[in-house]
Amino acid sequence: MRRTIVASAMAIGACALTSAFAQQPGTSTWRCGNSYSDRPCAGGTTVKVDDARSDDDRQAADEATRRNAKLADRLERTRLSEEKQAHQRDQRAAQDAQRAALAQRRLEAQERLEKARAAKLAAEPRKATASYGERPGSKPGEEGGAKKKRRKPAASDAG
Repeated sequence: MRRTIVASAMAIGACALTSAFAQQPGTSTWRCGNSYSDRPCAGGTTVKVDDARSDDDRQAADEATRRNAKLADRLERTRLSEEKQAHQRDQRAAQDAQRAALAQRRLEAQERLEKARAAKLAAEPRKATASYGERPGSKPGEEGGAKKKRRKPAASDAG
């Protein structure tokens, strides 16, 4: 553990030392196309990068940058939350539409089935409920209705 602390302290010191030497006054910055470098390049131009602002201006700019970063984070969280809610709404609407379509298909299938049954019943021959020559008081299926009693011929006195 002690070695780790010593090693990290030495690394921090080395970084601080090299950054101090890197920012020496008189070092030029070159613009080479769309990139910047501390080494000259073919067709490159020197760029003045000295910060002429006062400490108060620099602190105000840093504070504005932090404030803008916080605002951007808050706006991003709000946007993500709204997108999540919209996605959930869309999912619910899609499920409702799917259920409605399924119910519609079931209803149409039931209607087709009922129509087919009705057509089948209409096509089948039916037993007649009344046959020719039946009397209103007779039972269906009896031919000729109720039998009449025959009268005996009257005896004639012709004789």
